[in-house]
Amino acid sequence: MNNVSPRRFLTREPPPIASIAKSAPYPWFVVGTVCIGAFMGQLDASIAQLVLPTLQSTFHASLAFVSWVALAYLLVLGVTLPIFGRLADMFGRKLLYTAGFLVFILGSGLCGFADNLAGLIAARVLQAVGAGLLQANSVAIVTAAAGPQRRGRAIGLQGAAQAIGLSTGPALGGFLIQSLGWKWIFWINVPAGLIGTILGWMILPQTEGIRHDERFDWWGALLLTPALTGLLLALSEVRDWGVTSVAFLTSTAVAVGFFVPFVMHESRSSKPLVDLQLFRVRAFTAGNIAGLISYSLLFGVFFLLPFGLERGYGESPFVAGLRLTTIPIALGIVAPFAGLLSDRLSVRPLTVAGLLLVAASLVAVALLLDGRTVTLAPLTVALTVFGIGQGLFTAPNNSAIMGSAAHHRLGAAGGILNLMRTMGTSLGVALAATLLSFDIARRMAPGETAKASQAALLAGIHDVILLFAALSVVGAAVSMVRQRKTARVEAHEPLIGI
Repeated sequence: MNNVSPRRFLTREPPPIASIAKSAPYPWFVVGTVCIGAFMGQLDASIAQLVLPTLQSTFHASLAFVSWVALAYLLVLGVTLPIFGRLADMFGRKLLYTAGFLVFILGSGLCGFADNLAGLIAARVLQAVGAGLLQANSVAIVTAAAGPQRRGRAIGLQGAAQAIGLSTGPALGGFLIQSLGWKWIFWINVPAGLIGTILGWMILPQTEGIRHDERFDWWGALLLTPALTGLLLALSEVRDWGVTSVAFLTSTAVAVGFFVPFVMHESRSSKPLVDLQLFRVRAFTAGNIAGLISYSLLFGVFFLLPFGLERGYGESPFVAGLRLTTIPIALGIVAPFAGLLSDRLSVRPLTVAGLLLVAASLVAVALLLDGRTVTLAPLTVALTVFGIGQGLFTAPNNSAIMGSAAHHRLGAAGGILNLMRTMGTSLGVALAATLLSFDIARRMAPGETAKASQAALLAGIHDVILLFAALSVVGAAVSMVRQRKTARVEAHEPLIGI
């Protein structure tokens, strides 16, 4: 131990249990362990949005204050993803991933014990730090475990776990809030997180290729943090602030003002926080841009359709939620098979076909959304096709992104990939809300958007959905740019033959 530096000793990862690591299905045990975190993260995200009205009445607070329960989590998660991705490459993905479970458990428990809104928001910040540690490392662990021959299938299974969490969240959250109280939507994370921690420590492999002599880019982190904060804040709040407001313009200026020197600094740094060389790989850049578009469409639709179903068709929130769960269910079923196909075929036709299928389904949704009961069944079918297209695109696209990164940059690549998902969430909602407001406002007197008639609301959603269909075609065109075969900077050998 005398020859081991203090940093290496303190960050040394324990090996997995030998009997498990030597078994033939070991890589799938690794994937299954990561799927626990993937499921838990999406379950919490979908439930947390559902509880905001309850929190508003419980704490007798304004909607603007209550919204920070969700917004603070989103901001911290987005800012920490690239930072934790880089730290994982330096200190080990297993170490940071299991630490993420512990931090997430602590934050979840404190959320449940919070007796005021400020305390709840502070606990949500801690919870977001744990989620950042989990998300920044999850796809990198899966990629390293499965190897290039099984990477698509493994990432598809992870995507299926996320989709199950997303679709389960509203129903489970509604049951917990109604039966046990809002605190239980946070406490339910504790036992799941403990299981994930124990399995992670016992099963996850030690990280290979750690470069202990590398230094962390503190200047890059100091520049990137306000840049991402300003960007995510502007995207998240534009619907309430307006594009000409001082707050929106200030947030945008902060984002640009820090992002430009960040890029300049990173391009000169020998040990950058975000390796800009990754963006010189066409598969990596095209995949992330197309992924950003895909996530924007997914969450934009999730924002728009509840208005259309509840106010346009008179459905209850519960029934509308059930109808919308067809999207993540279809996504979760298709993603593993799409990942399997991407291991055997070229990624490009799968991703292009997936986004074109999304475009066709969105056109169908726009045409069917007319408020007549007779169109509800075909509308549900169109939403299901939308989920199928998303599933056909997501797993192959994520596999191509991770396959284009060198082994010692998997953490950084995974952090950027998940940052695109976080930004897509904000961008999709911001685009949907802003475009819908503008469309309704031009049909009615200014200031009457909130009182839009059924016809005006459905017409506005129709127009925005058609614009989203056009955007999905743009995403398909971006996917066409990638290579027929994923360029691998460095092969990722599987842990064991699978």
